[in-house]
Amino acid sequence: MAFSQLVGRLAMAPFSNALPVMGDTERAALEAGTVGFEGRIFAGRPDFDALTAVGPNRLSPAEQSFLDNEVRTLCGMLDDFAIDTARDLPPEVWQYLRDKRFFGMIIPVDWGGLGFGHFAHAAVVTRLATVNVSAAVTAMVPNSLGPAELLLHYGTEEQKQHYLPRLADGRDLPCFGLTSPYAGSDAAAIPDRGVLTTREIDGRIVRGFSVTFSKRYITLAPVATVVGLAFNACDESRPEGERELGITCALIPVPTPGMRIGRRHRPMDSAFMNGPIEGEDVFVPMDWIIGGQARVGHGWRMLMECLAAGRAISLPALGAATQQSSVFVANGYGRVREQFGLPIGRFDAVAGLIASMAAQLYATDAARRFTAAALDNGEQPAVASAILKVHLTEAGRTAINHAMDILGGKGIIAGPSNLLSVAYRHMPVAITVEGANILTRSLIIFGQGAVRCHPFVMAEMQAVHDKDPGALGQALLGHARHVARNLWCSLFGAPVVGTPPKDLAREARLLARLSAKYALTCDLAMGLLGGRLKRMELLSARLGDGLSHLYMASASIWRYTMEADPAMLPLAQAALRVQLDAAEEVLRDLYANLPTPGRRLIGRLVLSRTAHLAPLRDAQMLALARLLRERADVMQRLCPDVSVPKSGGMVDLMHALALAARLGDEATAQLNKLVRRTRSFEAAAQDMPDPAQALAYLQAADKVIQVDDFPA
Repeated sequence: MAFSQLVGRLAMAPFSNALPVMGDTERAALEAGTVGFEGRIFAGRPDFDALTAVGPNRLSPAEQSFLDNEVRTLCGMLDDFAIDTARDLPPEVWQYLRDKRFFGMIIPVDWGGLGFGHFAHAAVVTRLATVNVSAAVTAMVPNSLGPAELLLHYGTEEQKQHYLPRLADGRDLPCFGLTSPYAGSDAAAIPDRGVLTTREIDGRIVRGFSVTFSKRYITLAPVATVVGLAFNACDESRPEGERELGITCALIPVPTPGMRIGRRHRPMDSAFMNGPIEGEDVFVPMDWIIGGQARVGHGWRMLMECLAAGRAISLPALGAATQQSSVFVANGYGRVREQFGLPIGRFDAVAGLIASMAAQLYATDAARRFTAAALDNGEQPAVASAILKVHLTEAGRTAINHAMDILGGKGIIAGPSNLLSVAYRHMPVAITVEGANILTRSLIIFGQGAVRCHPFVMAEMQAVHDKDPGALGQALLGHARHVARNLWCSLFGAPVVGTPPKDLAREARLLARLSAKYALTCDLAMGLLGGRLKRMELLSARLGDGLSHLYMASASIWRYTMEADPAMLPLAQAALRVQLDAAEEVLRDLYANLPTPGRRLIGRLVLSRTAHLAPLRDAQMLALARLLRERADVMQRLCPDVSVPKSGGMVDLMHALALAARLGDEATAQLNKLVRRTRSFEAAAQDMPDPAQALAYLQAADKVIQVDDFPA
């Protein structure tokens, strides 16, 4: 008997008892998507050649033209305050979205769509969201998880021929109903039920389902012409225990008898359309099931496979847009607004916040761009997409909170001149939808990552499921070698695999070592706690955070390599320092909270001899803030998606900054001193070499500083 066979036989019983029972829905979620670079981090072996082999983000000529023309034109049609006040997009914007096929970005050209890649799709959403979040949401939902993507992957030929051209040109506007009042985060437990039956239609007997359902929070529902619906199908003619067919996805045209649609929710009083859908005894013919009868019961797997990619695009794009807008506004307002005789951006407290926001933006946007490049290469990184959803939206929330603090009173007075208040109000929506961040952070990133990304856990679980002692023994022996290697690398240093850029060699070495320590920590946590770890959500959240910070650090190295721009080196180094320090802090907190005797000793052992890269010091933060103030080109590269709206406070700020750039920092400072002395814009401007330009700047800056008022 082979040694691995013996090991497997001895381990089969205890492993069978220790491993939790896995249901079909959980298995479908775990098996969805692919494993990318996050798997190398989880294994403790980041390969920097594999990292850069993903390649840069690429736009086709058609995609670049669309961004330069149609997207720019649409941004110029959007007035954030007017749309927010009206609680709807203007009719001409709706028509432009249809005419220019914004609703068909992911639909191939052969079906009448634009056929865009993932990076182009994300870029469109990001640019729109810097101007108006409601317009971005309206454009992104038909291209996100919903009928078009499900049809492309699973639809019958007849369904594709009917719906895809109509979805592409906006004749049909879709929504997708998944969330129910009693099945939110636990979406797989939807109570909506469809009973297999027959109906006579136009003189013939048609098989289908009688579906009763109640859905809420459904974006575009009030204006949708076709509803994607997820429900639990059952066949009551079968024997007890065989009646449940599983979650099934269908397309229901509007109107359909028995379906009630058109009412509206007001999520944070936003302008985008969102509302409930209800139905009682709605007959859904078999032809309306996405994929036809063969796909009955396959809906959950279909949704999970599509979400593995889609979660990495839409909401991370909103988070990136919020971050970019916040950094741009905070930095710009910090240059225009003066107090105590200085631009407020030069005060250390403000400068430190701006630098922190910028360092975080570089890393999170690097992760978003890196994942988009992987998606465009054919990957479907399910764990990475969950990382992006959580950390891009959380970074957006943090950034806009800091920016609102910097704006002070300017930030909290609603009106056309306000710079961020509408986006600030939208931010909780992104945190909540498509998998609430609390759930995704505490359960999905590590819970799914531990199984999918670990080089041996999935094989061990499968071997136990198959009752295969030989396969289990081989997996366990490999697992033991894996733990031994990471213990050695944690204590004595991990090799750097591949060739990172020379400018970031020190950071790459620490990343390699921290990755080994992280991988060892995961194995220790799983080994010491077993199935309990799944229920200890605070610990699993920390393990997920550790993976996330190392992923964003890796993406920062990728971004600097791809852009090959020395001017961005301070930002890349700052981003890496922040993420690596956060990853190490997470590991320290985890060991401090392990419910295991000797946890501190274990933690000290694993984390010993870490060549700790200190977090950013105050002097480094202030130098980074100064770089952003003085180098408009660096700010533009950091915030490339910030776009020009139709009107409002952002236009005023951009105009003032453009005039300040023409004057120069010294002339602007001198002009502000003259204003304080003369208390007159005209008198101060007359003492400048170009009085007209000086006066124009003072008037533009004053417009930025002023806030709106309304009749009592």
